[in-house]
Amino acid sequence: MSRIGRMPITVPAGVQVDIKGYQVKVKGPKGELQREFSPLIGIAFDGPEIAVTRRSDAPAERALHGTTRAVLHNMIHGVSAGFVTILEWDGVGYRAEMSGTTLVLHMGFSHPIKVEPVEGISFDVDVKLRQIKVMGYDKEMVGQVAANIRKVRPVEPYLGKGLHYLGEKIRRKAGKSGKGKK
Repeated sequence: MSRIGRMPITVPAGVQVDIKGYQVKVKGPKGELQREFSPLIGIAFDGPEIAVTRRSDAPAERALHGTTRAVLHNMIHGVSAGFVTILEWDGVGYRAEMSGTTLVLHMGFSHPIKVEPVEGISFDVDVKLRQIKVMGYDKEMVGQVAANIRKVRPVEPYLGKGLHYLGEKIRRKAGKSGKGKK
């Protein structure tokens, strides 16, 4: 059995879980999430814990067991505590700022790039640390919005300028030397 799938999910205080068949609704202080899961996996809510089970060792059920438990855990964690992804920028003249709730990026183009937050997502910019925080209660949405922001100016390998995740390892290339070659 999946080691992750066997672990029960503890529901914190202030979070309501409603399971109807394969439809799961989770509501907490940060927001509300709803998702439909596969009928191959059983989801049971008893008291403060949720148990995820499977009926057999069929490959399809084994593949979904741990994934279902991880997605449920992320839903519960998101509506109670939320998720944060941090991006950093490097480069002369590059900057980011907030204009109301809109994120405005100046990344070396002839015009600023404006990023509107989708429902459940908010931004925060720290100019001194050169960081952009993407915050929200849906882990998938936070990751997708952060990836879309990073696509505006990905890090280039020669000077390391651009947008990257906090702690991301940047692979650097040596430039042309051109000395002594004819």
